[in-house]
Amino acid sequence: MSQSLGNLEETILLLVAVMPEEAYGYTVAEAYAEHMKSRISISAIHTVLKRLEKKGLISSKMGGATAERGGRRKRIFEVTKVGLSTLEQIQESRQKLWQMMPKVNFSYQL
Repeated sequence: MSQSLGNLEETILLLVAVMPEEAYGYTVAEAYAEHMKSRISISAIHTVLKRLEKKGLISSKMGGATAERGGRRKRIFEVTKVGLSTLEQIQESRQKLWQMMPKVNFSYQL
């Protein structure tokens, strides 16, 4: 893997990759809250999205203006080929580690 990602960067990259609708700050924040059971500010999301874009893992384009946003446009993000490759490498590495995990029986008897 050519770049290392922090946990939050990895999570945001994965969320952008799997989102069924357009990924922009608000929708990513909502998906994060739903899947991670924790809230994160939209400004923190935007910081991570900008960092991922600078690393070439996602790209963005400006969407159309909408009345519900007061005529403002939103920046739409999508994962690049490099981003998908990075996610695949992360998944492979994690799976190798999980396969090394000994089988543990977590049940106990009284």
